[in-house]
Amino acid sequence: MKVGYIRVSTVEQNTARQEVLLEELGVSKVYIDKMSGKSADRPKLKEMLEFVREGDMVVVESISRFARNTRDLLELVDMLTEKGVEFISKKENIDTTTPAGKFMLTVFAAVAELERGYILDRQREGIAIAKSEGKYKGRPPKKIDEDLWNELYARWKNGEITAVEFMRKVGLRKSAFYERVKMVR
Repeated sequence: MKVGYIRVSTVEQNTARQEVLLEELGVSKVYIDKMSGKSADRPKLKEMLEFVREGDMVVVESISRFARNTRDLLELVDMLTEKGVEFISKKENIDTTTPAGKFMLTVFAAVAELERGYILDRQREGIAIAKSEGKYKGRPPKKIDEDLWNELYARWKNGEITAVEFMRKVGLRKSAFYERVKMVR
């Protein structure tokens, strides 16, 4: 059975291009994750890895859709290989059933990881320049109703509510919540 895996980095991104390609390649079952590929801890990826059986083939549009670093890519392909599952990446024309395909997989994975590093470096450099010019100030702080904050803070300090409940009610993530708590103390 040909099983497809699709990944885009955000919920807003469109998977249609990858879906059309996999359909053209005769894939019968597709798993789609809409999240960053920097971690291999993706729900549909895990589901797909559990589903595939010996003799199956996992098809992806490109290795960057499957993994973002060499170690993860090689570990994922090893897991497939141990189950007797082939791995095919259409863009890079990689087929792990051949020694040349395995070699090319390693080379392309290293190149993909290098490119990702370059992208992050350029992003950091751009942010540093924008900050030095006073054009970048980061994400604006979230507006919180001060009365609500004070009421919930008192209840939290008295042990009436948990920190998680407090965060949910004011709409803050853990890091932003504790940063604000530090300012109150």
